[in-house]
Amino acid sequence: MPEYFDDQKELKASWRAVQLWQILIGCAYNQQIITYGQLADILGYKGAGVFAQLLGRIMYYCEDNDLPPLTSLVVKHDAGEPGDGMEVEKKYKSVDAARMKVFDEDWYGIIPPSAEDFENVWEEYVK
Repeated sequence: MPEYFDDQKELKASWRAVQLWQILIGCAYNQQIITYGQLADILGYKGAGVFAQLLGRIMYYCEDNDLPPLTSLVVKHDAGEPGDGMEVEKKYKSVDAARMKVFDEDWYGIIPPSAEDFENVWEEYVK
């Protein structure tokens, strides 16, 4: 019997990060960006303003593991740019430069992080 993301009680945000990771590496493979609203639709959320903690886990995981910022593919619908919490200028000259690195990464060659991996990195950065 399959398990569903909505049924997860423990590490719920980290499980959703696992789900978002899958969506984002598909976008990277296809060299696409995706809006917060599109993500909300895919996940069945009523609004797009719920992603800070979920995408933050992915952003910190990428940073911690010297991976390009996968979350740079997620943009505001009216600006085409990532949200304010996305910090690509630390390592990359621009969002476009960061995205090119994301597009060039072999994401399907990487064993995906687990909910526990996302939870650990979140606790490390947030606390």
